[in-house]
Amino acid sequence: MRLTNFSDYALRMLMYAASADDRRITIEEVARTFNVSKTHLNKVANTLTRSGYLKAIRGRSGGLALGRRPEMIRIGDIVRLTEPDFALVECFASGNQCVLTRCCKLSGMFGEAMATFQSVLDGYTLADIALLPQDFLRGPPRMC
Repeated sequence: MRLTNFSDYALRMLMYAASADDRRITIEEVARTFNVSKTHLNKVANTLTRSGYLKAIRGRSGGLALGRRPEMIRIGDIVRLTEPDFALVECFASGNQCVLTRCCKLSGMFGEAMATFQSVLDGYTLADIALLPQDFLRGPPRMC
């Protein structure tokens, strides 16, 4: 199982916004902090804003802020929003052409694993993974 960069960036952006408390953040500062593409983060921010996880404030003192309290943002919901699919094996995907589908036992095993994966993510909120502003400072890796 591997999440897309889109999901990774969405989670990082939310963590960054949560650390800012009442201060508005900008896509530019998030891009600088994580050394990622501003263009890609614009798409992430649009998805999170359309879904209500972020709110966009226009104008001179505008920016982005959390659209919900961190304890109300479930990590599983964010991952389901940002992942294109969870087709671990061909039989999970539309257009399945696998000749073993009728009798294969992999789909049941992988289905159970995926349900457990999503259940674990649903047990965590943004509040559980929130960091302090200084945790985002550049420098050598350190223990948090």
